[in-house]
Amino acid sequence: MQAPGFWDDPQKGAPLVQRRRALQRKVDTANQLDEDLEEIETWRELIGEGATDDDSSAEVARFTRRLDGDLEKLDLELKLSGEDDERNAIFSIHPGAGGTESQDWAEMLLRMYLRWAEQNEYDVEILDRLDGEEAGLKSATCALRGPYAFGYLKGESGVHRLVRISPFDAAKRRHTSFASMHVYPEIDDDVEVEIDDKDLRVDTYRSSGAGGQHVNVTDSAVRITHLPTGIVVSCQNERSQHKNRATAMKVLRARLYDLELQKRAEELAEKEGEKKEIGFGSQIRSYVLHPYRMVKDHRTGVEVGDTDSVLDGELQAFIEAFLKDQMRSEEAGGA
Repeated sequence: MQAPGFWDDPQKGAPLVQRRRALQRKVDTANQLDEDLEEIETWRELIGEGATDDDSSAEVARFTRRLDGDLEKLDLELKLSGEDDERNAIFSIHPGAGGTESQDWAEMLLRMYLRWAEQNEYDVEILDRLDGEEAGLKSATCALRGPYAFGYLKGESGVHRLVRISPFDAAKRRHTSFASMHVYPEIDDDVEVEIDDKDLRVDTYRSSGAGGQHVNVTDSAVRITHLPTGIVVSCQNERSQHKNRATAMKVLRARLYDLELQKRAEELAEKEGEKKEIGFGSQIRSYVLHPYRMVKDHRTGVEVGDTDSVLDGELQAFIEAFLKDQMRSEEAGGA
Protein backbone atom coordinates (compact mmCIF):
# COMPACT_ATOMS: atom_id res chain seq x y z
CA MET A 1 0.00 0.00 0.00
CA GLN A 2 3.05 2.27 0.32
CA ALA A 3 4.09 1.54 -3.26
CA PRO A 4 4.13 4.53 -5.64
CA GLY A 5 0.89 4.87 -7.57
CA PHE A 6 -1.08 2.51 -5.31
CA TRP A 7 -3.76 5.14 -4.62
CA ASP A 8 -4.01 6.24 -8.26
CA ASP A 9 -6.69 3.59 -8.86
CA PRO A 10 -8.90 3.39 -5.72
CA GLN A 11 -11.10 0.60 -7.14
CA LYS A 12 -8.10 -1.61 -7.87
CA GLY A 13 -6.65 -1.04 -4.41
CA ALA A 14 -9.96 -1.46 -2.56
CA PRO A 15 -9.69 -5.27 -2.10
CA LEU A 16 -6.23 -4.91 -0.57
CA VAL A 17 -7.44 -2.15 1.74
CA GLN A 18 -10.36 -4.31 2.83
CA ARG A 19 -8.08 -7.30 3.38
CA ARG A 20 -5.76 -5.17 5.49
CA ARG A 21 -8.69 -3.97 7.59
CA ALA A 22 -9.85 -7.55 8.16
CA LEU A 23 -6.37 -8.61 9.27
CA GLN A 24 -5.97 -5.53 11.46
CA ARG A 25 -9.32 -6.34 13.07
CA LYS A 26 -8.02 -9.79 14.02
CA VAL A 27 -4.78 -8.32 15.38
CA ASP A 28 -6.74 -5.78 17.45
CA THR A 29 -8.95 -8.56 18.80
CA ALA A 30 -5.91 -10.66 19.74
CA ASN A 31 -4.33 -7.66 21.52
CA GLN A 32 -7.58 -6.99 23.36
CA LEU A 33 -7.72 -10.62 24.49
CA ASP A 34 -4.15 -10.35 25.81
CA GLU A 35 -5.21 -7.31 27.85
CA ASP A 36 -8.29 -9.19 29.06
CA LEU A 37 -6.13 -12.12 30.16
CA GLU A 38 -4.00 -9.79 32.28
CA GLU A 39 -7.16 -8.31 33.81
CA ILE A 40 -8.48 -11.79 34.56
CA GLU A 41 -5.27 -12.62 36.43
CA THR A 42 -5.55 -9.39 38.43
CA TRP A 43 -9.12 -10.12 39.44
CA ARG A 44 -8.19 -13.70 40.40
CA GLU A 45 -5.52 -12.38 42.76
CA LEU A 46 -7.87 -9.82 44.29
CA ILE A 47 -10.65 -12.35 44.78
CA GLY A 48 -8.19 -14.88 46.20
CA GLU A 49 -7.03 -12.30 48.73
CA GLY A 50 -10.61 -11.36 49.59
CA ALA A 51 -9.96 -7.76 48.55
CA THR A 52 -13.26 -7.21 46.73
CA ASP A 53 -16.49 -5.44 47.65
CA ASP A 54 -19.94 -5.07 46.06
CA ASP A 55 -18.78 -2.44 43.57
CA SER A 56 -15.86 -4.52 42.36
CA SER A 57 -18.07 -7.62 42.13
CA ALA A 58 -20.44 -5.70 39.86
CA GLU A 59 -17.47 -4.57 37.76
CA VAL A 60 -16.31 -8.20 37.45
CA ALA A 61 -19.79 -9.19 36.27
CA ARG A 62 -19.79 -6.46 33.60
CA PHE A 63 -16.30 -7.45 32.47
CA THR A 64 -17.31 -11.12 32.25
CA ARG A 65 -20.39 -10.35 30.17
CA ARG A 66 -18.35 -8.23 27.74
CA LEU A 67 -15.65 -10.89 27.51
CA ASP A 68 -18.25 -13.58 26.81
CA GLY A 69 -19.69 -11.49 23.99
CA ASP A 70 -16.26 -10.75 22.50
CA LEU A 71 -15.24 -14.42 22.61
CA GLU A 72 -18.51 -15.52 21.00
CA LYS A 73 -18.10 -12.98 18.21
CA LEU A 74 -14.46 -13.98 17.66
CA ASP A 75 -15.46 -17.65 17.57
CA LEU A 76 -18.05 -16.89 14.88
CA GLU A 77 -15.58 -14.93 12.76
CA LEU A 78 -12.90 -17.61 13.04
CA LYS A 79 -15.44 -20.17 11.83
CA LEU A 80 -16.56 -17.96 8.95
CA SER A 81 -14.04 -19.68 6.73
CA GLY A 82 -16.12 -20.01 3.57
CA GLU A 83 -14.47 -18.98 0.33
CA ASP A 84 -16.55 -15.79 0.13
CA ASP A 85 -17.35 -15.05 3.77
CA GLU A 86 -14.83 -12.20 4.08
CA ARG A 87 -16.08 -10.48 0.93
CA ASN A 88 -18.32 -7.46 0.66
CA ALA A 89 -21.94 -8.24 -0.18
CA ILE A 90 -24.56 -7.11 -2.66
CA PHE A 91 -28.16 -7.57 -1.57
CA SER A 92 -31.43 -7.01 -3.38
CA ILE A 93 -35.00 -6.75 -2.11
CA HIS A 94 -38.15 -7.34 -4.16
CA PRO A 95 -41.81 -7.27 -3.06
CA GLY A 96 -44.07 -10.24 -3.68
CA ALA A 97 -47.53 -10.15 -5.18
CA GLY A 98 -49.91 -7.73 -3.54
CA GLY A 99 -49.13 -4.29 -4.90
CA THR A 100 -48.77 -1.48 -2.40
CA GLU A 101 -48.95 -3.80 0.63
CA SER A 102 -45.92 -5.83 -0.42
CA GLN A 103 -44.08 -2.79 -1.75
CA ASP A 104 -44.44 -1.08 1.62
CA TRP A 105 -43.16 -4.24 3.34
CA ALA A 106 -40.16 -4.30 0.97
CA GLU A 107 -39.30 -0.74 2.02
CA MET A 108 -39.61 -1.72 5.69
CA LEU A 109 -37.16 -4.56 5.06
CA LEU A 110 -34.72 -2.23 3.33
CA ARG A 111 -34.84 0.15 6.29
CA MET A 112 -34.29 -2.78 8.67
CA TYR A 113 -31.11 -3.88 6.89
CA LEU A 114 -29.83 -0.32 6.55
CA ARG A 115 -30.28 0.14 10.30
CA TRP A 116 -28.52 -3.19 10.99
CA ALA A 117 -25.63 -2.10 8.79
CA GLU A 118 -25.38 1.23 10.60
CA GLN A 119 -25.39 -0.43 14.02
CA ASN A 120 -22.61 -2.80 12.95
CA GLU A 121 -20.52 -0.07 11.28
CA TYR A 122 -20.87 -1.32 7.71
CA ASP A 123 -20.84 1.04 4.77
CA VAL A 124 -23.90 0.80 2.51
CA GLU A 125 -24.34 2.18 -0.99
CA ILE A 126 -27.77 2.07 -2.64
CA LEU A 127 -26.95 1.05 -6.21
CA ASP A 128 -30.48 1.03 -7.58
CA ARG A 129 -33.93 1.77 -6.22
CA LEU A 130 -37.31 1.81 -7.94
CA ASP A 131 -40.12 3.31 -5.88
CA GLY A 132 -43.71 2.11 -5.93
CA GLU A 133 -46.48 4.28 -7.35
CA GLU A 134 -48.28 4.86 -4.02
CA ALA A 135 -45.79 3.78 -1.36
CA GLY A 136 -42.87 1.45 -0.75
CA LEU A 137 -40.53 0.19 -3.43
CA LYS A 138 -40.59 -2.18 -6.40
CA SER A 139 -36.93 -3.13 -6.04
CA ALA A 140 -33.71 -2.08 -4.36
CA THR A 141 -30.11 -3.20 -4.76
CA CYS A 142 -27.40 -2.23 -2.29
CA ALA A 143 -23.70 -2.86 -1.70
CA LEU A 144 -22.67 -3.71 1.87
CA ARG A 145 -18.97 -3.19 2.59
CA GLY A 146 -17.00 -4.18 5.66
CA PRO A 147 -15.41 -7.21 7.39
CA TYR A 148 -17.31 -10.46 6.78
CA ALA A 149 -20.21 -8.59 5.18
CA PHE A 150 -21.27 -11.56 3.05
CA GLY A 151 -20.51 -14.09 5.78
CA TYR A 152 -22.86 -12.43 8.23
CA LEU A 153 -25.64 -11.47 5.81
CA LYS A 154 -25.76 -14.59 3.60
CA GLY A 155 -28.31 -16.30 5.85
CA GLU A 156 -30.84 -13.54 5.23
CA SER A 157 -31.56 -14.75 1.68
CA GLY A 158 -35.10 -15.95 1.28
CA VAL A 159 -38.72 -14.87 1.65
CA HIS A 160 -39.77 -12.68 4.58
CA ARG A 161 -43.44 -12.71 5.64
CA LEU A 162 -45.31 -9.87 7.34
CA VAL A 163 -48.70 -10.15 9.10
CA ARG A 164 -50.32 -6.88 10.19
CA ILE A 165 -53.39 -4.67 10.07
CA SER A 166 -52.96 -2.92 6.75
CA PRO A 167 -52.48 0.87 6.90
CA PHE A 168 -53.78 0.95 3.31
CA ASP A 169 -57.06 -0.87 4.04
CA ALA A 170 -59.92 1.40 5.10
CA ALA A 171 -61.67 -1.62 6.64
CA LYS A 172 -58.62 -2.28 8.87
CA ARG A 173 -58.35 -5.91 7.88
CA ARG A 174 -55.37 -8.14 8.56
CA HIS A 175 -53.05 -8.68 5.57
CA THR A 176 -50.16 -11.03 4.87
CA SER A 177 -47.38 -9.65 2.68
CA PHE A 178 -44.21 -11.20 1.29
CA ALA A 179 -40.90 -9.77 0.14
CA SER A 180 -37.74 -11.54 -1.00
CA MET A 181 -34.16 -10.85 -0.05
CA HIS A 182 -31.11 -12.22 -1.81
CA VAL A 183 -27.47 -11.75 -0.88
CA TYR A 184 -24.51 -12.20 -3.25
CA PRO A 185 -20.77 -11.93 -2.60
CA GLU A 186 -19.27 -8.89 -4.29
CA ILE A 187 -16.65 -10.19 -6.71
CA ASP A 188 -13.22 -8.63 -7.03
CA ASP A 189 -11.31 -8.42 -10.30
CA ASP A 190 -9.18 -11.41 -9.24
CA VAL A 191 -12.20 -13.73 -9.64
CA GLU A 192 -12.80 -14.70 -13.24
CA VAL A 193 -16.40 -14.61 -14.45
CA GLU A 194 -16.76 -14.97 -18.20
CA ILE A 195 -19.26 -12.59 -19.78
CA ASP A 196 -19.49 -12.37 -23.57
CA ASP A 197 -20.59 -8.98 -24.91
CA LYS A 198 -22.86 -10.67 -27.46
CA ASP A 199 -24.82 -12.18 -24.55
CA LEU A 200 -25.73 -8.74 -23.21
CA ARG A 201 -28.54 -6.36 -24.04
CA VAL A 202 -27.86 -2.88 -22.68
CA ASP A 203 -30.67 -0.34 -22.36
CA THR A 204 -30.36 3.23 -21.14
CA TYR A 205 -33.16 5.31 -19.68
CA ARG A 206 -33.78 8.41 -17.61
CA SER A 207 -33.23 8.00 -13.88
CA SER A 208 -36.19 8.49 -11.57
CA GLY A 209 -36.74 9.01 -7.88
CA ALA A 210 -34.36 10.57 -5.39
CA GLY A 211 -30.95 11.76 -6.47
CA GLY A 212 -31.13 15.48 -7.05
CA GLN A 213 -32.08 17.63 -10.00
CA HIS A 214 -29.09 16.58 -12.12
CA VAL A 215 -29.61 12.81 -11.95
CA ASN A 216 -32.66 12.54 -14.13
CA VAL A 217 -32.06 15.05 -16.90
CA THR A 218 -30.20 12.61 -19.18
CA ASP A 219 -30.49 8.92 -20.08
CA SER A 220 -27.80 7.96 -17.54
CA ALA A 221 -29.52 4.94 -15.97
CA VAL A 222 -28.42 1.56 -17.32
CA ARG A 223 -30.25 -1.77 -17.50
CA ILE A 224 -28.30 -4.87 -18.57
CA THR A 225 -29.96 -8.15 -19.52
CA HIS A 226 -27.86 -11.32 -19.63
CA LEU A 227 -29.64 -13.19 -22.40
CA PRO A 228 -28.50 -16.79 -21.64
CA THR A 229 -29.75 -16.67 -18.03
CA GLY A 230 -32.38 -13.92 -18.20
CA ILE A 231 -30.75 -12.08 -15.31
CA VAL A 232 -31.55 -8.35 -15.36
CA VAL A 233 -29.58 -5.77 -13.40
CA SER A 234 -29.83 -1.99 -13.37
CA CYS A 235 -28.18 1.03 -11.83
CA GLN A 236 -29.25 4.67 -11.74
CA ASN A 237 -27.30 5.87 -8.73
CA GLU A 238 -24.66 7.89 -10.59
CA ARG A 239 -25.00 10.85 -12.95
CA SER A 240 -22.58 9.22 -15.38
CA GLN A 241 -23.89 6.51 -17.72
CA HIS A 242 -20.38 5.04 -17.77
CA LYS A 243 -20.29 4.70 -13.97
CA ASN A 244 -23.78 3.23 -13.87
CA ARG A 245 -22.81 0.65 -16.49
CA ALA A 246 -19.66 -0.29 -14.52
CA THR A 247 -21.72 -0.73 -11.35
CA ALA A 248 -24.40 -2.75 -13.15
CA MET A 249 -21.68 -5.03 -14.58
CA LYS A 250 -20.31 -5.56 -11.07
CA VAL A 251 -23.77 -6.62 -9.87
CA LEU A 252 -24.16 -8.91 -12.90
CA ARG A 253 -20.79 -10.57 -12.21
CA ALA A 254 -21.84 -11.17 -8.60
CA ARG A 255 -25.14 -12.74 -9.65
CA LEU A 256 -23.54 -14.97 -12.28
CA TYR A 257 -20.93 -16.05 -9.75
CA ASP A 258 -23.69 -16.84 -7.24
CA LEU A 259 -25.59 -18.78 -9.92
CA GLU A 260 -22.52 -20.91 -10.58
CA LEU A 261 -22.12 -21.59 -6.84
CA GLN A 262 -25.76 -22.71 -6.65
CA LYS A 263 -25.25 -25.08 -9.59
CA ARG A 264 -22.24 -26.63 -7.88
CA ALA A 265 -24.18 -27.01 -4.62
CA GLU A 266 -27.06 -28.69 -6.44
CA GLU A 267 -24.71 -31.09 -8.22
CA LEU A 268 -23.03 -31.96 -4.92
CA ALA A 269 -26.40 -32.56 -3.27
CA GLU A 270 -27.42 -34.90 -6.12
CA LYS A 271 -24.17 -36.86 -5.79
CA GLU A 272 -24.74 -37.22 -2.06
CA GLY A 273 -28.31 -38.32 -2.66
CA GLU A 274 -29.74 -35.44 -0.68
CA LYS A 275 -32.63 -33.18 -1.46
CA LYS A 276 -31.70 -29.63 -0.50
CA GLU A 277 -33.62 -26.46 -1.11
CA ILE A 278 -30.87 -24.03 -2.00
CA GLY A 279 -31.01 -20.27 -1.76
CA PHE A 280 -33.72 -18.03 -3.09
CA GLY A 281 -37.39 -18.79 -2.68
CA SER A 282 -37.73 -20.36 0.77
CA GLN A 283 -39.68 -18.60 3.51
CA ILE A 284 -37.21 -18.00 6.31
CA ARG A 285 -38.88 -15.65 8.77
CA SER A 286 -42.28 -14.32 9.85
CA TYR A 287 -42.86 -10.88 11.34
CA VAL A 288 -46.25 -10.84 13.08
CA LEU A 289 -47.65 -7.50 14.27
CA HIS A 290 -51.27 -8.65 14.74
CA PRO A 291 -53.06 -10.30 16.59
CA TYR A 292 -49.88 -10.74 18.68
CA ARG A 293 -46.34 -9.43 18.21
CA MET A 294 -43.50 -11.82 17.43
CA VAL A 295 -40.70 -12.41 14.93
CA LYS A 296 -39.88 -16.08 14.34
CA ASP A 297 -37.13 -17.63 12.25
CA HIS A 298 -38.49 -20.84 10.73
CA ARG A 299 -35.03 -22.42 10.26
CA THR A 300 -33.59 -22.01 13.74
CA GLY A 301 -36.74 -21.59 15.83
CA VAL A 302 -35.47 -18.32 17.34
CA GLU A 303 -38.36 -16.10 18.46
CA VAL A 304 -38.24 -12.45 19.54
CA GLY A 305 -41.20 -10.60 21.03
CA ASP A 306 -39.83 -7.07 20.60
CA THR A 307 -40.82 -6.62 16.96
CA ASP A 308 -40.03 -2.90 16.97
CA SER A 309 -36.38 -3.54 17.83
CA VAL A 310 -36.08 -6.20 15.12
CA LEU A 311 -37.57 -3.89 12.47
CA ASP A 312 -35.14 -1.25 13.72
CA GLY A 313 -32.18 -3.47 12.87
CA GLU A 314 -31.69 -5.76 15.88
CA LEU A 315 -30.99 -8.90 13.85
CA GLN A 316 -27.94 -10.40 15.58
CA ALA A 317 -29.91 -13.10 17.40
CA PHE A 318 -31.23 -14.44 14.09
CA ILE A 319 -27.94 -14.05 12.20
CA GLU A 320 -25.83 -15.74 14.87
CA ALA A 321 -28.30 -18.59 15.37
CA PHE A 322 -28.28 -19.32 11.63
CA LEU A 323 -24.47 -19.29 11.47
CA LYS A 324 -24.17 -21.60 14.48
CA ASP A 325 -26.69 -24.03 12.96
CA GLN A 326 -24.76 -23.94 9.69
CA MET A 327 -21.48 -24.64 11.48
CA ARG A 328 -22.98 -27.56 13.38
CA SER A 329 -24.32 -29.01 10.13
CA GLU A 330 -20.92 -28.65 8.46
CA GLU A 331 -19.14 -30.24 11.41
CA ALA A 332 -21.65 -33.11 11.45
CA GLY A 333 -21.22 -33.58 7.70
CA GLY A 334 -17.45 -33.66 8.02
CA ALA A 335 -17.49 -36.10 10.93
